Order: sequence, then structure tokens, then C-alpha cells
Amino acid sequence: MRIQGTNKQADERCERGLTLMKKGLTCRQAAAKVGVSQRTVERWRQEERNETKHVRKKAGVRARLTSKQLVRLETELKRGAYVHGYAEDYWTLDRIAHLIWTTFGVRYHPSGVWRVMQRMGWSNQKPKRQAVQRDDEAIAHWVRYKWPQIKKTARAGRDPGF
Repeated sequence: MRIQGTNKQADERCERGLTLMKKGLTCRQAAAKVGVSQRTVERWRQEERNETKHVRKKAGVRARLTSKQLVRLETELKRGAYVHGYAEDYWTLDRIAHLIWTTFGVRYHPSGVWRVMQRMGWSNQKPKRQAVQRDDEAIAHWVRYKWPQIKKTARAGRDPGF
């Protein structure tokens, strides 16, 4: 199991453990002070004797899309959903997952697509839903003149008489 912390912190912990061993502590005592298992300290000592260094990998899962593929994905997304055969011009995580599958042959769950979008610097945008026949002037007139009349009659307990 990987030691908690960054690779730099793990290297510092290793150096601290080896220094304690050089000062005369046993593997068990050095491991207790550093916060690792006894076997880890024994491995550190063995690597030092053999003059080999344990190469640590970066933490986390390797990305399935390369940076070039991300650039191409962004280009495809900017072209719009209409171009890719959708009736409305907006992207959903499912649609983007399907685009990634058809373009690159890589499957993503929608939650994974969300992480890809964050990696690209994109954010979640919700479109405003408004009726096509909306009349802003009529709404403003109603709010200014009709609504106050309705409030007055409602307070007085009368029927507004629509």
C-alpha cells in the first residue's frame, strides 16, 4: 500500500528513517518514529545497500484521453450538438460520453465525463428555459398594472373579478 503524501514527502520520510537507522535505532524503532511498517524500513535499507532507488509513480489513475485528444474533443464540442446529429444545440454528459466513444473509442461514464470537462477547464452551464412566444412587454405591463390590483382585492377579501 502506498504511503500517504506526495512523492517528495515519501522521499523525506525515507531519508529520515535511514538517518535514524544510522544513529543506531533498529528497523522496528525507526519504523515507529517515521510512521511506516518495519518491512518498509528494511526495504529502504536494502535499497541503500544495493545502491538502487525505488522509483515512485505519480498517484492516481492515468488519463484515458491524451492532451491531443482533449484538444480535438474541445474542437468537436465547439462545433455544436447540431453538427453531431442532435435536435437541440446543447451538450449533456451523456451526449459528450457518446461523442468520446464514437470519436476516440473510449468509454466514459457521465461522472467520468464531468471530470474530463473539468480537466479541460469547462464548467456546467444550465440553459434558461423560456417559451418562444414569450412577450416581455406584456409581462412588464401585467406586473406593473394588473398585479397590484389583484393584491389589493385579495387583501380586502374580495373576488378579483378576472
